[in-house]
Amino acid sequence: MRSEPFTLESSSPASDAQSVPFASEWVTLTRQAHIELVMQVHFFQAMHERAVARAAWREARYQSVLRQMKAQGEQREAALRAELESAHARIRDLQQRLFGSKTERRPGNERQGRLCEVHAPRGQRRGAPGHGRVMQSNLPARHEFVELEAAQCPQCGLALKSFPGTEDAEVLEIEVKAYRRVIHRKRYAPVCRCGCLPGIVSAPPPARLIQRGKFGISVWTQVLLDKFAYGRPSQRLMQDLGAQGLQMSPGTLAGGLQAIAPLFEPIAQALRARLRREQHWHADETRWAVFVDIEGKVGHRWYLWVFHARSVVHYVLDPARSSQVVTDELAGIKQAILSCDRYSAYKKFARLHPGVVLAFCWAHQRRDFLELAHAYPACEPWALEWVGAIGELYHLNAVRLQTPADSAQRAAAQAALHEAMQRLANERERALADPQLHAPARKVLQSMAEHWSGLSVFVDAPWVPMDNNAAERDLRAPVVGRKSFYGSGARWSGQLAATMYSVLATLGLWSINARTWLGAYLQACADNGNRAPADLGPFLPWSMDEARLAAMRAVPAGAGARAEGFDTS
Repeated sequence: MRSEPFTLESSSPASDAQSVPFASEWVTLTRQAHIELVMQVHFFQAMHERAVARAAWREARYQSVLRQMKAQGEQREAALRAELESAHARIRDLQQRLFGSKTERRPGNERQGRLCEVHAPRGQRRGAPGHGRVMQSNLPARHEFVELEAAQCPQCGLALKSFPGTEDAEVLEIEVKAYRRVIHRKRYAPVCRCGCLPGIVSAPPPARLIQRGKFGISVWTQVLLDKFAYGRPSQRLMQDLGAQGLQMSPGTLAGGLQAIAPLFEPIAQALRARLRREQHWHADETRWAVFVDIEGKVGHRWYLWVFHARSVVHYVLDPARSSQVVTDELAGIKQAILSCDRYSAYKKFARLHPGVVLAFCWAHQRRDFLELAHAYPACEPWALEWVGAIGELYHLNAVRLQTPADSAQRAAAQAALHEAMQRLANERERALADPQLHAPARKVLQSMAEHWSGLSVFVDAPWVPMDNNAAERDLRAPVVGRKSFYGSGARWSGQLAATMYSVLATLGLWSINARTWLGAYLQACADNGNRAPADLGPFLPWSMDEARLAAMRAVPAGAGARAEGFDTS
């Protein structure tokens, strides 16, 4: 059925009415209604545009937050990967230290192993002629004569006659025996009647190292050497003495060492005074336990410092590991060179004393590259290239030192060393400029750049070694003692340890027999009434003449006896 047209009436004039097509019909609207509809259309279009813009903003915001979260996730992932890589590197380093080879040598002659060829291998070379058997004819001989039990012909039974001469053979033996020195002092009665003598007189009693002590100088010499030179615990020493028939209680041993300790204080002061007159030292430190409680200090960890010069070695035991120890030890020094590692205490000492130049250790720098190679396998070829380059430096420096001074060969060797150092510096800067350089490798090179001036001291000062191995070797005996008897139980015991290590290391520099020196010095103390001798010159190596040095380098004449030629007055 067909509908009728829909007409919207309006109060406006008829001329204002408009006919608007609507589907297949026409709808008549007034102008006001038309305007309202247009406004509504514009409103909804604006709302739509705002909704579209809001949706676009939300989408952009979502994408921005998503990108930010993704970047943070990537950064977090990279940090976790770096942390994991560092943890794996630490594990590999600890595994290498605990289970790995105890040598840094590598097979082959490639450049990365060049450092292995700097020093000749220990022991006799394959194919080289031997030195033959040395029977040590300087030792006293104890002759034994051996005869045939049946000196007759085994077939006819006739006796054999003696033939001039003997067939001789030698066997080296050792005999350690504890014994008692029974000293018989002859007595004398006066025959005069002048009355100047009170009565019966006798020879003076023997000098004793410890007043009323029953143990002789040879025993205390053995105790000091056994503990501080050979690193054997006192309990084992007492067991050994007991096996030889000599019984010594722990209290007697500790009391004797405490009585002996003051006798070495003047020697320690003389060693320190000599050290301060030198112009170059090696320095290092290691932990040492002293089991005493100090107010304000937590724990029992002290530090044993060593200062090694050309003619003397001196150890210092201190509760702290600060630069004040170096300042006190080298007081009054104006200008010198100190070989050391990169510990901050030495750097502070150098800042406070501008005349002191620090010579840093190339062995520590080389160790950085080796640890990098062990910890990060991806960096191993690169790190070993640097190890080889450092080995080349050692080789060139050895060649330079073997050439005569003020010669054309020395000048050529010096130029080659300068050129090698410049190549290392250039390669270091080129590697640091590479943005793709691995972070741990960059850290090693940055440390090298920071300490380069100290690493270069040896180039223009040939008498300065490239490394601090002298001080490292001096700490071997204390480290052995630390592992054997854990440290010291009292302050005086720790100071005695530092003094004895100083004495033994200094004697080693001069190739002096420690047993000979200790026997002579302790005898001099006993002769001086249990006090250190007033004149220390006969016991300071730099004050001895050649004859005295030769006597001190010899084997002592006998246990408990005064060596011939020693004037201990």
